Amino acid sequence: MVKRMETKTNSKLDLKSLTREELITEVTALGEKPFRAGQMYQWMHQKLARDYDEMTNLPKAFRETLREHGTYTAHTLLERRISKVDGTEKFLFGLSDGNVIESVLMRYQFGNSVCISSQAGCRMGCRFCASTIGGLTRNLLPSEMLDQVYAIQRMTGERVSHVVVMGTGEPLDNYENLLRFLKLLTDENGLHISQRNITVSTCGLTERIRELADEKLQITLALSLHAPSQEKRRELMPVAYKYELGEVLDACRYYFEQTGRRVTFEYSLVDGVNASEEDARRLAGLLGNMNCHINLIPVNPVSERKYVQPDRRRILAFKNVLENCGKTVTIRREMGRDIAGACGQLRKGYMEKGS
Repeated sequence: MVKRMETKTNSKLDLKSLTREELITEVTALGEKPFRAGQMYQWMHQKLARDYDEMTNLPKAFRETLREHGTYTAHTLLERRISKVDGTEKFLFGLSDGNVIESVLMRYQFGNSVCISSQAGCRMGCRFCASTIGGLTRNLLPSEMLDQVYAIQRMTGERVSHVVVMGTGEPLDNYENLLRFLKLLTDENGLHISQRNITVSTCGLTERIRELADEKLQITLALSLHAPSQEKRRELMPVAYKYELGEVLDACRYYFEQTGRRVTFEYSLVDGVNASEEDARRLAGLLGNMNCHINLIPVNPVSERKYVQPDRRRILAFKNVLENCGKTVTIRREMGRDIAGACGQLRKGYMEKGS
């Protein structure tokens, strides 16, 4: 289905959200030859052009026609911060309607990874996350998700090899746009990022997890678990009032059955809440013999919340209990702490400053 973006006066094609085949159809309908669509697609998704004027092999008259009939997503950089500690970069982008979103570039030995937002705001309400403060404004279009990756690669001049949809928003709450984004991002005629190098995070929307599993993509699913029991999960994540922990884990097992891709369980360690050795033993028992990976995340402090990280000794003790139970565990390397690196912090600060 062709995506259109509503404007105040008319409805225009959201060109960067179109597949190559859809673009051929639309370009032909505008009276141009199909090969022009291939040129356009290359400019948008390989050369990462910021506007029509950069598409120098397109006739000027056709570029004017595109302006009339289409919108062209190219984010405005509002702020860029670079960590003095680890080189992580955080970007605040302005959208065409005045909304703001944030993205993060992390450099690893295996390549450059970009963490993108899937919504402006979030309605999931997780207690420890700055992204949810203020609620959901709207979903992002596929083009608005793509251009976070494109803008960062364009500005840095460095190849992006990995993408995590783990910034502001619940990706599976924007499901159709997410699927289209994944299709465009992995298209061999675009950046052609491997599906295996993409991670999508979710709070646990079980029906969507199952739908995603049926797509049989080779992406990694990361479940925000954060508690070893339904009761504790409800304290931290309001979404747990809708989805029982058992059905969420069943959906994760289904994802593995359909895709062969082991699920990553994200677990934010909050001192005095979910970080005791007993919590670790309960977590190991909960996951049983699932083929999975556990990623421990020392919680990022948020001024509106009272949650704090456990000390290093407690974090290592938690990890050791899990490993002794046969689990594969990592502790997420903290990156960008000096530049408000956690989800939603930079966006929240910018909006408060402007209000």
